[in-house]
Amino acid sequence: MTSSYKDLLAQRETLEQAIAQARQNEISAAVAKVRELVSEFGLTAQDVFPGRGAKSGSTKTVSKVAPKYRDPATGQTWTGRGKAPKWIDGKDRAPFVIA
Repeated sequence: MTSSYKDLLAQRETLEQAIAQARQNEISAAVAKVRELVSEFGLTAQDVFPGRGAKSGSTKTVSKVAPKYRDPATGQTWTGRGKAPKWIDGKDRAPFVIA
């Protein structure tokens, strides 16, 4: 007994709907159980997910890089990272090094 392509597609659609409904039912049950446990033990988001709770201040520290080059004419500086500014681009950088 061979099923036609259209019959198989219809079966797949029916299965996908059943799978989605079963998943939703299990998720609902899991969420209810988690809420019950959180309530029973008085847990907070920080207890359950350490490091992911409320953001306090800045979690990442941004470090500034000291400039390595200075334009003597204007006093502008450059760290040596990223695209070179026009005042140093294509030139020998030795004369611009900050001692």
